[in-house]
Amino acid sequence: MTLPALALLLFAVFSSAAGQLLLKHGMRVAASTAERRGGSIAVHAMTTPWVLFGLTVFAVSAVAWMTTLAQVPLSIAYPFNALGYLLIVLVSATVLHERTTLWTWSGSVMVVLGLITVMAGQQA
Repeated sequence: MTLPALALLLFAVFSSAAGQLLLKHGMRVAASTAERRGGSIAVHAMTTPWVLFGLTVFAVSAVAWMTTLAQVPLSIAYPFNALGYLLIVLVSATVLHERTTLWTWSGSVMVVLGLITVMAGQQA
């Protein structure tokens, strides 16, 4: 894999994770607004800047992912989603203050070890 392809792949994975985190935050805001003011969460979500920004970032990540798939085999690219998973767990625990357990962290470490195993197999 070339360095530009790796950079694009990492951008796709990390921007996807960022989009998911922005959507989560935006939906918290939309749910809170719907609870206070009444009305549909869906309507509040459509007018919440965090949700709109999250969708935009997620759309950019989708374009980056499609471009990545044109250059990198799926069997190599897809395991990199493990990094996005780890980032989401880390940020959801530290920034969004979501509850995590030892099982969550153990599973996350195993997923990343799987990525390392796949990449080591590509080098052989």
